[in-house]
Amino acid sequence: MSVQSDKWITQMARDNDMISPFEDKQVRGDKISFGVSSYGYDARVSDEFKIFTNVNSEIVDPKNFKSSNFITKNSSECIIPPNSFVLARTVEYFKIPKNVLVICLGKSTYARCGIIVNVTPLEPGWEGHVTLEFSNTTPLPAKIYANEGVAQFVFIKGNEDPAVSYADRNGKYQGQKGVTLPKI
Repeated sequence: MSVQSDKWITQMARDNDMISPFEDKQVRGDKISFGVSSYGYDARVSDEFKIFTNVNSEIVDPKNFKSSNFITKNSSECIIPPNSFVLARTVEYFKIPKNVLVICLGKSTYARCGIIVNVTPLEPGWEGHVTLEFSNTTPLPAKIYANEGVAQFVFIKGNEDPAVSYADRNGKYQGQKGVTLPKI
């Protein structure tokens, strides 16, 4: 296995529509950076947010998750309540090759503000918008910005294809679009 460079990511994205839309260079300006980096891809968060609320005093249960636990908001920014979390999705749609594993890591700009992006893998053969979870670990409200960089995806190429890919086993999150809640 080996971590793949910006050249490999750019080539795979162009040849296989692996990331769409795709930025072949790092975009900065007055935004939190996104696009190809040295050994990864910095993805953006869309403007669709599901903000956790305890208004209904529900139990958070991954086997019986209720959409009433969230308030949906479409906006250019999202305020995460203190000690709470928000679900969102990437702007980019990913199609992961059968011989690649992708690891999602939070960007340090947000981590330095106490906003943590859940670390998650994108399995070989998986495709869809990535549902992201942002935890506000601070006692203060925290802000994230739509259409700006939020997480880096690191691509690890295997020496051989797995016996069964995520697509082969019809994984429950295959082809997801929009923010997707937990499934069993």
